[in-house]
Amino acid sequence: MKQSFIFSWVLFIIFLAIFSVSCQDRTKQSNFSTTVSSTKPLGNEQVKILIAAEMPGKYLPLLKNLRVGLIVNPTSMVADKHLVDFLLEKNVNVIKIFAPEHGFRGKADAGEHIKNAKDLETGLPIISLFGNNQKPKSEQLKDIDCIVFDIQDIGVRFYTYISTMHLAMEACAENDKMFVVLDRPNPNGMYVDGPVLEKKFTSFVGMHPIPIVHGLTVGELAQMINGEGWLSGKQTCKLKVVPMENYEHSTVYHLPVKPSPNLPNDLSIKLYSSLCLFEATMMSIGRGTQFPFQVIGYPKPAFGNFSFTPKSIIGMSKRPKHKNKLCYGVDFRGSKIDTIQFSLQYLIKYYELSGKDPEFFNRTRFFNLLAGNDVLAKQIKSGISENEIRATWQDKLLKYKQIRSKYLIYK
Repeated sequence: MKQSFIFSWVLFIIFLAIFSVSCQDRTKQSNFSTTVSSTKPLGNEQVKILIAAEMPGKYLPLLKNLRVGLIVNPTSMVADKHLVDFLLEKNVNVIKIFAPEHGFRGKADAGEHIKNAKDLETGLPIISLFGNNQKPKSEQLKDIDCIVFDIQDIGVRFYTYISTMHLAMEACAENDKMFVVLDRPNPNGMYVDGPVLEKKFTSFVGMHPIPIVHGLTVGELAQMINGEGWLSGKQTCKLKVVPMENYEHSTVYHLPVKPSPNLPNDLSIKLYSSLCLFEATMMSIGRGTQFPFQVIGYPKPAFGNFSFTPKSIIGMSKRPKHKNKLCYGVDFRGSKIDTIQFSLQYLIKYYELSGKDPEFFNRTRFFNLLAGNDVLAKQIKSGISENEIRATWQDKLLKYKQIRSKYLIYK
């Protein structure tokens, strides 16, 4: 009996040892699965989306012994740490930070010049990639081996983080540097819509022949840019895309950090593709309020019953349209977010409410750059319906969808 008792205890101790090792292995593999993020349904269960930055096992080996530059902003989080701090803790040799529009800390207005500086927390140099230095210069890349891009995009062509990505890829191709994309979800990734940009309207607010709502993650778009030869001289860069896990394009994703100062919530992100076109008109879309891209208005009571007054707000809008003037219009807050997609109905409606004012499209060139053509404004002015306008871009949209299918990483 005594020998049997001892043998049973030995078996029990061996079982505990094996179980402990197994748990440790699973913990290592899970990386940062506790990070606040969205989930997607799988039967009756909820499966956590793992963004690329939360899976260091997939990208730390890529960065081993390399001198690294980072294109990051306040959305570049790994659990509760900024990617910069996380990589430094993992002994990655981070050399410098490249800051896009709105800056590294996200406190600059849209279109405001970002100055070169130092990060107060790490002492790393910060190089602006906005204004006169939109593309990393050769001398700025001499002391690094690769660039890591980790920024939350919203899936709209004129949202300029993807332009920053394009130019950085181009610089890496020209200087033989690796370009690594840590992929993140597209909150508008469940559909594709809008006119496809025509080449002659290429600008920083539209660098690719893609529709207004392109239906790609930044990783998928980077593959398309490389694969379609869209970099200058049809170059390709040494691209590495680190994909997510448990993400599909149909997934509803709620951003844990606002992607820029004037997109503070899910509603503004959903309305952005439609309301950004108003930036080139006489109408306000709420810059200078605490609810930008959630309202439309103008300083005349005929435009609606809702009223607001744009003010100068540091970090959001210092010089808003119709500053200190009472604007009248519509408030979209309270709308059902899951029903909002790209639409021209607002542009058509307020153009008609203006009495077809010749000054309604008061920044014609900028409007054409946002639209990606010089036809849309003319179509609206001519009075044809939204359905008729939509019919004119369907052929190009279909061709784009066929190209898109080649680069999809997720269902």
